[in-house]
Amino acid sequence: MLKKINKYSYITVPRSENHGTRTYDVHGYNLPSVTTILSRTKDQKFLKDWKAKVGEKKAEEIKNLSSKRGTSMHKYLEHYVLGKGYEDLTELGQQTKKMANKVIEVGMTPVEGYYGSEITLYYPGLYAGTTDLVCMHNDMETIVDFKQSNRPKKREWIDDYFLQSAAYAMAHDHVHDSKIRQCVIMICTPDLYFQEYRIQDDELRHWKHRFLVRLDMFYNLKNN
Repeated sequence: MLKKINKYSYITVPRSENHGTRTYDVHGYNLPSVTTILSRTKDQKFLKDWKAKVGEKKAEEIKNLSSKRGTSMHKYLEHYVLGKGYEDLTELGQQTKKMANKVIEVGMTPVEGYYGSEITLYYPGLYAGTTDLVCMHNDMETIVDFKQSNRPKKREWIDDYFLQSAAYAMAHDHVHDSKIRQCVIMICTPDLYFQEYRIQDDELRHWKHRFLVRLDMFYNLKNN
């Protein structure tokens, strides 16, 4: 269980899914999710090539299993942060429990306390999303994103992870007048290989600027 730091006040807002588009109803505005923005503006060539290689059916099976595994691992991690008990006795649940424990054992050690877990962040009028954790990590206010992966990731493969967390940091700073200095991506594979990637200060600003380019692209596509 982590210490709760009562510094920021977060809101809970309804969200909806419609044909692969996730939106958040924030103060009467229907805002697109960060993941939707990134998905709609992403170069799909790699994904299309991969589907052609493994086949549509196999690709869908892999995608669904990865999604279920990620959801289950996140549940364990959320309950750990909140200090609540949770157990999933299915085969998948027992697998993701080990993955979550690896993240806790290695990745969460520098976390001194948390501000919010699974919270909605939004930039008024532009976008919204749900971040896994806002916390103090090595004496820095930090956005943390938990990821499961079927295999280890190279840094150059995870641009969207950096863009996503940078968008959350920008939204948090704008709405809560904070100074998020760091984003940390914690990744675990089913065979318990843990990886961590960080972006800080100047590099974080770089990824914020890159997200704004994608955001502009999204609204241009939408308006046209």
